[in-house]
Amino acid sequence: MFAVLKTGGKQYRVSEGDILKVEKLTGESGDAVSFGDVLVLGGDDLILGAPFVPGASVRGEILEQKKDRKVINFVRRRRKASSKRKLGHRQNVTIVRITEIVRPGGEGSGTATASV
Repeated sequence: MFAVLKTGGKQYRVSEGDILKVEKLTGESGDAVSFGDVLVLGGDDLILGAPFVPGASVRGEILEQKKDRKVINFVRRRRKASSKRKLGHRQNVTIVRITEIVRPGGEGSGTATASV
């Protein structure tokens, strides 16, 4: 079973046990997090949302809060002064492990998950 969820302005295709890097979420390491914006539920039967699947959610556990790798913006102007400019940015991200996909009606996916 898989789900497509929306968080931080991006969409992610996830299954149980997946580890993903999302935009910063509030919470500490070990806290539970729930994503309510589920666009698609897949598996034996496909459920498409319009735009979201009502009653569906994806639950996860925060593993880590950290900064992503540095993104460099280098600008070089060829003509006239041949000036250069280099800017760097490190985005705050949250590492999340998906623990459960909840279908409409409140039932989970039916598989046991291992806790760390």
